[in-house]
Amino acid sequence: MKYTHFVIAALAGCLLLLFSSCGNPEKKKSVNVIGGKLYGGECKFMSSEKVQNFFPVSSVDIYAKRLNAQLFEPLLKLNITTMEVEPSLATSYTISDDAMRYTFRIREGVFFHDDACFQGKPRKVTAKDVKYSLEFACSGLPLNKMSYLLVNRIKGAQTFFSKTKHHLDKSGVAGIKVLDAQTLEIQLTEPFIGFEKVLSHTNLGIFPREAFEKYGEKIRLHPVGTGPFKLQSMDENGVTLTKNRSYWRKDEFGNKLPFLDKVTMVYAKDKKSELLAFRKGEIDLVLEIPVENIENILGSLRDAQQGKNIKHKVESTSSLNMNYIAFACESETFKNPLIRKAFNLAIDRNEIVNKWLLGEGWPAEKGFVPIMVDYPSEQLRGHTFSVQTAQSYLKKAGYPKGNGFPVLDFYVNAKEGSKAHTIAIGVVDQLKQNLGVDLRIKLCTLDEREEAIYSGKAQIWRTGWVADYPDPENFLSLYYGENSATNALGGYHFQCKSKEYDAIFERALKESNKEKRYSLLAECDQLLIDQAAILPLFTDDFMVMVNVRIRDFKTNAMENLDFSEIYIKKPRP
Repeated sequence: MKYTHFVIAALAGCLLLLFSSCGNPEKKKSVNVIGGKLYGGECKFMSSEKVQNFFPVSSVDIYAKRLNAQLFEPLLKLNITTMEVEPSLATSYTISDDAMRYTFRIREGVFFHDDACFQGKPRKVTAKDVKYSLEFACSGLPLNKMSYLLVNRIKGAQTFFSKTKHHLDKSGVAGIKVLDAQTLEIQLTEPFIGFEKVLSHTNLGIFPREAFEKYGEKIRLHPVGTGPFKLQSMDENGVTLTKNRSYWRKDEFGNKLPFLDKVTMVYAKDKKSELLAFRKGEIDLVLEIPVENIENILGSLRDAQQGKNIKHKVESTSSLNMNYIAFACESETFKNPLIRKAFNLAIDRNEIVNKWLLGEGWPAEKGFVPIMVDYPSEQLRGHTFSVQTAQSYLKKAGYPKGNGFPVLDFYVNAKEGSKAHTIAIGVVDQLKQNLGVDLRIKLCTLDEREEAIYSGKAQIWRTGWVADYPDPENFLSLYYGENSATNALGGYHFQCKSKEYDAIFERALKESNKEKRYSLLAECDQLLIDQAAILPLFTDDFMVMVNVRIRDFKTNAMENLDFSEIYIKKPRP
């Protein structure tokens, strides 16, 4: 029997008596705690997209996931520094010798957020809640967008998915069993060496049956989780989260988390207004830094010397992301792979990075999967910039020098002047210059873009993918045909089917040897590139500009935000 146990750090000596501070901690005296940290205060940041979905299995975009990560917790989590699995709502787990059965011990003494669905009574988390949440994530309900993570991995999940198109089936998933109040067993259909990482997915946060039974589909506006913060309010201006005073976690000194009283996200009109708000001290974080005009917005060196601009620092880490262009591969325009190849070969990715991003990124010259430890990216053959070859492909497709090629709307979910908008301008410029093809940039919201994709109106759009867990399978599963059939993310994003791809991907899922598994996944990656199913552009760092009063903020490769250990402390003059 394999056994994995998480060692919880011992609490530091004698704890200080803690008092909650009310109102603005900078006007009222804050209380010091062990380690020189402070309780109280509000951290503010801006978002270019509105968030109106607070149900983890429904939240498919990073804007919603960042907030939901403060409200919900999965069984396991990833250490953002080591990328190793750590405890969350599970304190330990065992794995059977055949790697088919996982047994989890659920943490004692964790409570859900207070909510009307509990009729005024505190409610502890049990193994039944974990079973219910994971079964919901296996369901065929339209509300669930996470089925692709579990349906093809857990015993009986596929049958459950088929039975639950309209309502949850009481029989449940055969492979998810409650052994006692705090013990859960999950049985897989095949060994899968990345299963622990899947269970760390932020969208697999645990929620109670009572919440769904009370709110139904409106649960998206009534989050009930176990996270460090609760939803306080939301309107057309933004979202405010408030401290969960019953939260179970403590920091390494034994201080009760979280330190902040509030986290507020407001909606940005454009990038310039966001940077001006940062300069005025109205917000504390800027998540997408436009390097081309940051000095003009934040002020000169002389301004800094005279104390006119905000004291700040830039946190940065390599991101497991891919920025790319997607095609509706079954549309009349892009069903011909010659056209997709022509687009790929006509883009000078180095110019995109150097001219339009001022060097802030790395051109995607290999596959779709960004560089990961042990993944053989160097073996992949990407599209090499060649205007002559690109023009020859477009001519073979019936559009010499772009003549007769339709003028298409290029959907870009971004604000004017943002990095995404800048990238789109660079792409459109190159396609016009090198192929004679005209694209109209259509700036839109994320919801507007998704609606255009679903309806078939969008034939080409700018998008990106950030790893939910550090595994190449997380990127490549988007193209797996079965995921399209189970309401997965790839079903409407890519519309590109390949039996050969599916067969290799399925072999990779069953492969227990890491080197062989990665080799199979690299074959899938190469197929995507050979068929030009997408147009990879670049990867970049996750860079965040932070007001120096915000302490213990950490970036991570999955571009998540974690406010649970942040505290506010003004710097000395």
